[in-house]
Amino acid sequence: MPDFEHDALVADVFSAACASRTLLEHVTGRWGVLALVALNDGVFRFNALRRRVQGVSEKMLAQTLQALERDGFVHREARPTIPPHVEYSLTPAGREVAGRLLGLIEFLEAGVPAAMAAQARYDEAKAGSAG
Repeated sequence: MPDFEHDALVADVFSAACASRTLLEHVTGRWGVLALVALNDGVFRFNALRRRVQGVSEKMLAQTLQALERDGFVHREARPTIPPHVEYSLTPAGREVAGRLLGLIEFLEAGVPAAMAAQARYDEAKAGSAG
């Protein structure tokens, strides 16, 4: 008989074999973050989402959405019409993740002036030490 107390799955993102690493990669990759936060605004068809997430290729957005759907963060609804009508939205877990990412994005956007000043100081120091 299995000992469920000892056999319980313990996630550890620092472990190379942990499945949470894959989830983290899908969520925090450039396109994953942007797709999740864009979908936080509501339901999108593929091309509308692609326009919202500027710079993403059709292939990368499709792969990103497929991974996020597989992970349980994105819901894909395909209606059998001609042409096919496919909509993407967040699942409850996806809304939770998107909310957390949105907080990070807002923090980073507010910090852009300070980061640019830090980059300029760094670049000046590097240029001064090279000469």
